[in-house]
Amino acid sequence: MSEPQLSPQRLRTLCVMKILLRYSDEEHILSASDIVGYLRTCGLDAERKAIYSDISILRQFGMDIETIPRVGFYLSSREFELPELKVLVDAVQSSKFISARKSNELIRKLESLTSESKAKQLQRQVFIRNRVKAESKSVYYNVDKIHAAISGNVRISFQYCEWTLDKKLKVRKNGEKYIVSPWALMWEDENYYLIGCTEIAGETCVRHYRVDKMKNTEILDAARIGRKEFEGFDLPAYAKKTFGMFGGVDYTVSLSCERSLIGVVLDRFGRDVSIIPEPPDRFRVNVPVAVSPQFFGWVTGIGEGMTITGPEEVVNEYREYLGKLIRKY
Repeated sequence: MSEPQLSPQRLRTLCVMKILLRYSDEEHILSASDIVGYLRTCGLDAERKAIYSDISILRQFGMDIETIPRVGFYLSSREFELPELKVLVDAVQSSKFISARKSNELIRKLESLTSESKAKQLQRQVFIRNRVKAESKSVYYNVDKIHAAISGNVRISFQYCEWTLDKKLKVRKNGEKYIVSPWALMWEDENYYLIGCTEIAGETCVRHYRVDKMKNTEILDAARIGRKEFEGFDLPAYAKKTFGMFGGVDYTVSLSCERSLIGVVLDRFGRDVSIIPEPPDRFRVNVPVAVSPQFFGWVTGIGEGMTITGPEEVVNEYREYLGKLIRKY
């Protein structure tokens, strides 16, 4: 069965819409004659008065078309404004898990959401960026399968990789499959992570995995586990306590800090943390932390202005951490 043909009038109206979307903005106002010229490049003939009719139809359709008397028309608002697109472009370009090739593809699509002239501003913004990018686009397929598994309430399997000295990803555990019940995806520290549950020695444990290090991901028929663990699960809190997304034993750690470090603490743990003043010029916070070498490294990097004061086992563990570092020098 052949598809119905658009009448020349309807086709012209749709082409006028595309012309306004692509070429017009507040700095590029198109006269009726300009639009007629663009239509000719599309193989369509039209009179100037027909353009006014098309503009009226498009306004009724909901397009925000501004008229400048005796000058012309332009599209005064769009789904995305230029500052919003710049933010999205920067997010795409700065994401390490998106390959350079895929970044360019996504940015070209974002450019199509504004006028041709403003799209050049997005191109200039991309040009000045120079960040390390992933080499594989497998992350997209992994994300798609993870979302499908979450929607279908089923588990996934995958091989998990680690970097070798020759800069290649090698599967862990001799290629053994990881079986995980996916519950959430999180973007942290410029990487994408799967948060889910797995069974370890008969117990259900919450674990996270770098999506770009997952290989040969498959959706399984088995129902997910971990519903109880993820009831009311606080994803931002999980990210705050897990330094560099490295796991560790959970503690409520007491930190004594110089007052000048208040911004550092709020940036790391959020504004909901309780601040306890310690006269004359310090404060204390009690924060949930997955204690790991990465956490100790963060404290060490801040310097003498921050002190771990409890619990005692964490203080002792930090002393051992510092002792090992000193003995290496």
